[in-house]
Order: sequence, then structure tokens, then C-alpha cells
Amino acid sequence: MTGEAVALDLRPASFVLRAAGALIDFVVYVGFYVLLMLFVLPVLADSLTLDDAILTALGVAGLVIAIVVAPITVELLSHGRSLGKLAIGARIVRDDGGAIGFRHAFIRALTGVIEIYTTFGGFAVVVSLLNARSKRLGDLLAGTYSRYERLSKEVVPVYGVPEPLAQWALTADVARMPDRVARRIASFLRQAPGLSATTRDRLGRELADEAALWVSPVPAAPAELFLAGVAALRRQREAAALSLDQARLDQLEPALRGLPHGFPDRG
Repeated sequence: MTGEAVALDLRPASFVLRAAGALIDFVVYVGFYVLLMLFVLPVLADSLTLDDAILTALGVAGLVIAIVVAPITVELLSHGRSLGKLAIGARIVRDDGGAIGFRHAFIRALTGVIEIYTTFGGFAVVVSLLNARSKRLGDLLAGTYSRYERLSKEVVPVYGVPEPLAQWALTADVARMPDRVARRIASFLRQAPGLSATTRDRLGRELADEAALWVSPVPAAPAELFLAGVAALRRQREAAALSLDQARLDQLEPALRGLPHGFPDRG
């Protein structure tokens, strides 16, 4: 629920996906630290002749950079998408669905040191399993969660006028019907294949009786076939009307964008 009282239907990432993404991030950040210790630090030690105390301090600084600074920077620059979250198709967002800020990333990274790196993810697993959105402790403290964004696009098929009603469609008069009835017809046609035969026939006849008030002549056809013809005919005629309106606007565009006669162009 946003601050404007708008309900959002956002799907959180599952526990398995979050665990997979966290494992990828763990390997990346720990690998980054290992590279610093094996390659960068020895080069600095040889070139600058550093003593053991300074090397120890640099090792601690490298660890902080790898498991705190790097996660904060990555989540801020990518707007909540680290490499692991990119791989599973998720993004860290606020509880209201907005983008995270520095405070959220800082709390998550700092808490992650304890629940992920210190306990090898054990504490994060326990907390996530006890939460409906699979939140770890860092998410609970920061007010964030992992939103799953890799959703398949629903392709709604569009059908024309059924063949048995082709001749009827040439002369049929379909008046503008209430939006409530039009939405019910569209919903019925979309859900009809999943209904039982009895329910499908009953709902089809009820909707056909309602739609018949705005259709003339009413064809002698099954109720569902009649509703499909009415929906297709309305869609075709509304599309044609919109195309005609756009064509008229295109004709008027030069006059609307042009300057009055004799008015100087100062742009």
C-alpha cells in the first residue's frame, strides 16, 4: 500500500530464488576479497615495503570494502539489482514498491555481515523461512524486500467475427452498451474455456439476453457465438472510429502547430 493509498500487486521473490541470488553474491564478493588479498595486496607490499601492521590494516580494509562497501555501491548504482538478483530476475525495493536509497542499502549490507558472512547464511535462512515475503533480518530492519520481476507477458488472443455470423455482421446495428455489460462479456469470453459446460451455457445465455437489448437484429445463433460476434464487431468499429479520429487530427496538425498569418517565427 503506497502513501497515496494505492494497492500494488507486487510478487516477492521466493525463498529458493533468494537463496540462489544470495549464493551468487556471496561467491562474487568473497572472490573479490580473495583477489585483493592474493594479487593487489602483495603488489602493494613489495612496491611500498609495508610492514605487517599496515598489511593487516589493509587486509581489514579490503574485507570491509568487499562485504560492505561493494554491496552498498552495487545496489545503489543498479537500483537494487546485484549480480545475483539480476540472475534470478529480482530487485530489492522498499515495502511500498519504491526504489531503495543509501539508508536501505547501508542497513542491508551492515546486517548482512552478521547474518550472511558470519553465519554462512544460516541466520538469514532461518529468518527468511519465518517471513511471508522471505525477508532476511536486513530487509526487516531496512523496510525492504526482494521483488520478482521476471514475469511472462500474457498474450491475449484477438478474434474476429465468427464465420457463421459474417453475413449478419455486415448489417448488424450494435449500439453503445454500458461499460459494465461490455466488461462482463469480455471477461466471460476470456474465462469460458475454463468453465464447466453447465456454467458456461448458463452465463452465456444470461449475457446474451442482456446484450440483445443493444443489438439489432439478434441472430439465431448460440449464445456464446453471439457474444463473440458482438464483442468482435464492437472492437472493429471502435478501432475504425479511433483511426478516423487520428486521421482527422493528422490533417489538422499543420494548422495547430503552425503560426498565425503574418506572425514572425522567433524560435
